Amino acid sequence: MKKQLFIKTFGCQMNEYDTQKIVDVIDSNESVSLVDSPETADLIILNTCSIREKAEVKVYSDLGRYRKLKENNPNIRIAVGGCVASQEGENIIKKAPYVDLVFGPQTLHRLPTLLKRREAEGTPQIDINFPEIEKFDHLPVSKFRGPSATVSIMEGCSKYCSFCVVPYTRGEEISRPLNDILKEIIELTQLGVKEIILLGQNVNAYRGLISNESICDFSMLLEYVAEIEEIQRIRFTTSHPNEMTEDLIACFKKIDKLSKQFHLPIQSGSDRVLSSMKRNYTVLEYKSIIRKLKKACPDISITSDFIIGFPNETKDEFEQTKKLMKEINFDYSFSFLYSPRPGTPAAFIEDNISKKEKERRLKEFQKINVTQGKVHTLKMIGTTQRILIDQPSKRKEGVYLGKTDNNRVVEIQGGPELLNKFVTIKITNITEKNLEGVEIK
Repeated sequence: MKKQLFIKTFGCQMNEYDTQKIVDVIDSNESVSLVDSPETADLIILNTCSIREKAEVKVYSDLGRYRKLKENNPNIRIAVGGCVASQEGENIIKKAPYVDLVFGPQTLHRLPTLLKRREAEGTPQIDINFPEIEKFDHLPVSKFRGPSATVSIMEGCSKYCSFCVVPYTRGEEISRPLNDILKEIIELTQLGVKEIILLGQNVNAYRGLISNESICDFSMLLEYVAEIEEIQRIRFTTSHPNEMTEDLIACFKKIDKLSKQFHLPIQSGSDRVLSSMKRNYTVLEYKSIIRKLKKACPDISITSDFIIGFPNETKDEFEQTKKLMKEINFDYSFSFLYSPRPGTPAAFIEDNISKKEKERRLKEFQKINVTQGKVHTLKMIGTTQRILIDQPSKRKEGVYLGKTDNNRVVEIQGGPELLNKFVTIKITNITEKNLEGVEIK
């Protein structure tokens, strides 16, 4: 009988990738069926993220609801994984003793063993170690989930930005060997995958071993992946400005398969705030990178991350961030209110900005973001785009959905023969949420 698995994922694409691997790991050990509700599950897993405000509170809130399920059925197993698991460790068991397993992002491959120990010993199991890239050597072959797939090329982060908890929850930067990555991608192409998204906390910091013991940097990795015939589009996220080499910038000019969209977090338009964040670059240096990118690829779409209301951010410094947003003319980007993460240096900075003022600034900033994003969308009408059709519309019969290079969803009339294929289209209209297009044959 199949085990009924409910898994809830918080946070970034790295967590989405880990969730897929968690399902594969458990399914390779004992057959499982994913369910949409914890009420019908035998195994409940929370794959957590510690980036956002009150991450731990949200996790414990969910656990509180699952407690009642376990009281009614003691055979249910509850597991907490991800970054909050690494951050909280044994505290999770102390606060929620009905939890059976606590595991970190780099020990997810040990889940079947932890489950067996839980049954044999009758006590909660905790494994939040950092065994470098051991997990990738123990993950089963991926299963087909569509024409686009993510591949994690490295783990952790060594930048130690003052606001970020990732180095403490995922460890320092460790890159996978080149051959291991290429092997995984080739296996995915044999399942029908046509688009690869390379993942890492700082993906462009990749430095992986080649078989001859030399080092492959990220630009070289992109060239290797581009040589795989079945791969027709390459994306990657997330990058750090300090790792933007000339060779990587040149890739946007010479690799046709590379998506003409680039996400490069800046976080603030103020040099003083960037210094307090320990970002180790200036606004001028960041703008220089963008100029070079646009010269290499004039059609490139640039997006970014912004933290609004960092401790003691002045009104003038906020204005500098707004100015930068407009000057670079970012496409739809991400902006968040600063929230202190436990144990990070920034959490100890005395903050003199009220929450109300931070929320006002965020609202003002996001208005600029939406306005600029809409302008970029309008400019796409009449243009020719290449989209990867990956699913039928759930709302409109005879309509299929695909994504452009800059992550816009496009609706196109057609039949199931379009699924899992790249098609060239002309953008004709904008709906409430998506674009509409017609195929160019």
